[in-house]
Amino acid sequence: MFSLAMRSIATRPGRFLATLLSAFLGAAIIMAFHSLHDTAGARGIDSASGETLGLVANVVGGYGALLVFFAVASTLTVNVRQRGTEIALLRSTGATPAQITRMIVGESAAVALTGAVLAIGPAMLGGRALLAVFQDTGQVADGVAYAFGPIALGSGLGITLVAATGAAFLAVRRATQALAGAAEPRGRGRNAAGAAALVAGTAGVCVTFTIDATEPALMAAPACGAILLAVGLALFAPVLLRALLGVLERPLSALTGASGYLTVHTMRHRAAQLSGVLMPLTLFTGIATATLTMQALQNDAIAASGLTRSVEDKNLETLNLVVVGIIVVFSCVTLVNSLYAATSYRRREFGQQRLVGATRGQVLGMVGVEGLALTLTGVFFGTVAGLAGSVAFSLVRTDEVLPGQGPGIWLGVTAVAAAATLVTSLGTAHRTLRTPAVEAMATAA
Repeated sequence: MFSLAMRSIATRPGRFLATLLSAFLGAAIIMAFHSLHDTAGARGIDSASGETLGLVANVVGGYGALLVFFAVASTLTVNVRQRGTEIALLRSTGATPAQITRMIVGESAAVALTGAVLAIGPAMLGGRALLAVFQDTGQVADGVAYAFGPIALGSGLGITLVAATGAAFLAVRRATQALAGAAEPRGRGRNAAGAAALVAGTAGVCVTFTIDATEPALMAAPACGAILLAVGLALFAPVLLRALLGVLERPLSALTGASGYLTVHTMRHRAAQLSGVLMPLTLFTGIATATLTMQALQNDAIAASGLTRSVEDKNLETLNLVVVGIIVVFSCVTLVNSLYAATSYRRREFGQQRLVGATRGQVLGMVGVEGLALTLTGVFFGTVAGLAGSVAFSLVRTDEVLPGQGPGIWLGVTAVAAAATLVTSLGTAHRTLRTPAVEAMATAA
């Protein structure tokens, strides 16, 4: 099966590009930030610089590991679902589920390791740039020399490999169970993890009210709470999407006619697949909204008090902005990858719809309404998570619900999410619809 996995990669490399890109970006982020651990561990570094570098490496490195898993999992899930015919053919020729699992896990491991190795150079450049930023802002001494060592390399390769193989195993297990005629897996483990994240996130938000308003670590509890809430809601994406479709069915059909009807019909049957798109949307909206809003509130509160920002305040602001920057880039790349793979794979579906009477405009309208519904769903649940942390922080820090720049930040985050979703889905669908319907049916068969 290993040789078959390598042959599959060699003959059809295009199907693995999304996974390769996700692994490359994830490994680059992890190695760049964990190289700060290598830098902090060098001889002669002062304690203040070492503490700053260690804090950044721990926090962002942890977020990076989480994002890598979600990104690789979403792209691999789409990839495996698209290979149902190939998996069925292998089963019919005598391959066992365990052999198919080993083949796909082997493919994923090889692609992930390739992406991680390719990321070493960019990670070194990124780590040097990060160190320069902290030195320019006076948070790290100018004499500290950059180091890229075993911590960066081991964490990048290890986390990327574990994320890829774990996500591939779960995805192919579901696919082989479905082909074997088993009932659709209930996702109990996923639901349990989602429930645990929601409980922990709620606890983190509640802990905020027990912390003094002047405590420097006040932002940590609501930020972690918002992140965990976003993760929990992302894990429940299929369930939440089906529930929301029940509410939106009539309004969408009434407002958009045939396109709205097609949207509801297809989304009901593709809720599980579309969860790969909702995950990055929910995470991006929730984490970006919470972190940027709380940082703006903190800056406004310090300015209103007439105090000068301390080194710790600068560290926290830099850390928050870097985290949000990573989330924006990674979530958008994951979202674009998932949408492109999922939409381009629907060539046969679009051909069938056109052959039974749907026009190109109606199919394109269906994709547009579907993208809008996905955006509304992801933004709504991400906003719930983000507001939970932001409002708790604001009440403790300023005694107000949400003053200042909160609405503007939310609008900016929503605009980015909507643009990434709609431009990718509509652009890919428009390109796919250029193929005549009969030809699309023939080439997709």
